[in-house]
Amino acid sequence: MSSTLASPLDAIAEKVRAGERLSREDGLYLEQKADLHELGRLANEVRERKNGNVAWYNTNIHLNPTNVCVYRCRFCAFRADLKDERAYTFTEDMLRERALEGRAAGATEIHVVGGLHHRKKFDWYVHVIRTLHETCPEIHIKAWTPVEIHWFSFIAKKPVEWVLEQMMDAGLGSMPGGGAEIFDPEVRRQICEHKADADIWFDVHRAAHRMGLRSNATMLYGHLEKPAHRIDHLLRLRELQDETGGFQTYIPLAFHPANTELAHLPRASGLVDLRMMAVGRLMLDNFDHVKAYWIMLGEQTAQLALRYGADDLDGTVVHELIYHDAGAETPEGMTVAQLHRLIEEAGREPVERDTLYRRVHRSGSTWSVDPD
Repeated sequence: MSSTLASPLDAIAEKVRAGERLSREDGLYLEQKADLHELGRLANEVRERKNGNVAWYNTNIHLNPTNVCVYRCRFCAFRADLKDERAYTFTEDMLRERALEGRAAGATEIHVVGGLHHRKKFDWYVHVIRTLHETCPEIHIKAWTPVEIHWFSFIAKKPVEWVLEQMMDAGLGSMPGGGAEIFDPEVRRQICEHKADADIWFDVHRAAHRMGLRSNATMLYGHLEKPAHRIDHLLRLRELQDETGGFQTYIPLAFHPANTELAHLPRASGLVDLRMMAVGRLMLDNFDHVKAYWIMLGEQTAQLALRYGADDLDGTVVHELIYHDAGAETPEGMTVAQLHRLIEEAGREPVERDTLYRRVHRSGSTWSVDPD
């Protein structure tokens, strides 16, 4: 490597272009000292090398079957106690109605996460998946974070692998990446003390990947964590991806403090959002995709993120509740035409995908995918 490089960022750029892996120290430099726009340009190089000019999106709906939850995470505005006036739980008819609504909208995916209702047995959670799948078997079900899978294992008194088998038999197609928050145990103790820890999160994903389930990975930033915690988080994700290859997408999630026990904290700025996107793209060299989740980022920042490492905007996201309860001011859904406009204004090519990143060919609400 040349000894006349002008800056540490030049040295990092040389490593990236040579296909060399970035170190913890590189990550901390990118977090704390690198010029944001130069960082973005470098992340964009990697993004275009992996995905060209394509910006992926999907036609999806969200389903949160209940907001009653046994945990009391300080960062959560969604949960409710059983007797809270906000508390709700879906009936079977409501589940079928939501699935049919998705079919009518041409959805290729239903994204299912929710509270951990302490009075519901494991069979109820399996029934949620089975009902959705039997109602609309053509729609992919992406459901249950490792925190939820761990809870199911606890209440069923069965191993995680058994829980996943039951869910897959009922129609589970893949898993989202939530529940990761920040892996550092001290930060985790302060924001979600009693929830499944980082080791459990990794163990569940490892088991899912062994069983053929693909999943996503997330990081919640902008609360009590520091740059070192974020880089450690990314390195641990990279390590498991080296082991299993089962992650599809990395999604940095901006913390929304409104209506939470951490409401005194300021919301991360758009500049921080873009830095988190770019750093994730550069550190996670073994991830194919990085998502700019427009619900959390806002439409304009999500557009910019398509030039800072992101190649995916998520999708139509109808009925999202978790982040809107925490003060997100974005719409609760977006049309395909609106997604196309956002992507094209950013100079990218909109391409619809299914959950497994197969191209979708569509005629109205009727669709098909490219074969594997």
